Amino acid sequence: MGRILAIDYGIKRIGLAVTDEMQMIAFGLTTIPESEIFDYLTEYLKKEKVDTIVVGEPKQMDNTASESEVHIKPFLVKLGEKFPSIAIKRHDERFTSKMAFQTMLDSGLKKKQRKNKALIDEISATIILQDFLKTL
Repeated sequence: MGRILAIDYGIKRIGLAVTDEMQMIAFGLTTIPESEIFDYLTEYLKKEKVDTIVVGEPKQMDNTASESEVHIKPFLVKLGEKFPSIAIKRHDERFTSKMAFQTMLDSGLKKKQRKNKALIDEISATIILQDFLKTL
C-alpha cells in the first residue's frame, strides 16, 4: 500500500502532508515554493510510493468554487499529465487555514512562529489529509 499525499495549493507556496504506508496517520511534510513543486514531487515520488494525491478544494460558504480555483485547475491538469499513474482526488478545504492557525495557538507557538505562513500551509495540508482519511 502506498502513501496518500495532500496538497494545500497556493499561488506562492504549497503545503504538503503525507500519510504513513498504512494510510492511517497524517503528518506535515513540508512547504514548497509554487515554482518548485513539480521538481520536488518528481524527486519525492522516486523515493516513496504514493497511491493518491489529494488536492484541497477551496469553496465558498454557499458551496460554490472559490476564486482561487482558477489557479488550481491548470495545476491539476499538469499534475495529471506529470503523474498519470497516481489517482488525484479533491477534498473540501474550507476553514483549514483558520484551523491551522488555531492549532498553532493551541500548541503554544509564540507570536513570531505563528506568523510563519509556510507552517500554516503545511498544517493546512495535514488537516485536509486528516479530514480526507475520515472518508475512507
